[in-house]
Amino acid sequence: MISARQGELLRFVVTGGVAACVNIGSRILLSRVMSFEWAILAAYGLGMTTAYLLARRFVFAASGRHAGHEYSRFALVNLVAVAQVWTVTEMLARYGLPAAGWGWHTDAVAHGLGVASPVLTSYYGHKLFTFRQSQASRHVTGPTQV
Repeated sequence: MISARQGELLRFVVTGGVAACVNIGSRILLSRVMSFEWAILAAYGLGMTTAYLLARRFVFAASGRHAGHEYSRFALVNLVAVAQVWTVTEMLARYGLPAAGWGWHTDAVAHGLGVASPVLTSYYGHKLFTFRQSQASRHVTGPTQV
């Protein structure tokens, strides 16, 4: 049987997978009109917004904060993640995969691995910071169950 915490992590991974598809698909389209590096960043923004909306709806309990404040906190956690995605993607695309003799869709494979790399750091960042119940919400609803 899956525990509540495992179920939450599983929902986070599934919704993150949907957001990753948005990220990667939009990167492919954006690469047609801008450089690969800029397309990574723009696509990340689209994927991040998708991830926020899905996490807020399907993964985490209400924090008691206004959506704009919550989204700002979500973006802060994702600043760490975007650095991780950028670094992993660039290192794999420019050095790791070519050194390994990988030549098939190198940018797409590197980007997919880069997007997947911050799963756990993002989950805990959002659980403990973005969607953590606000003080006012805790006062009204009581402590969060762990």
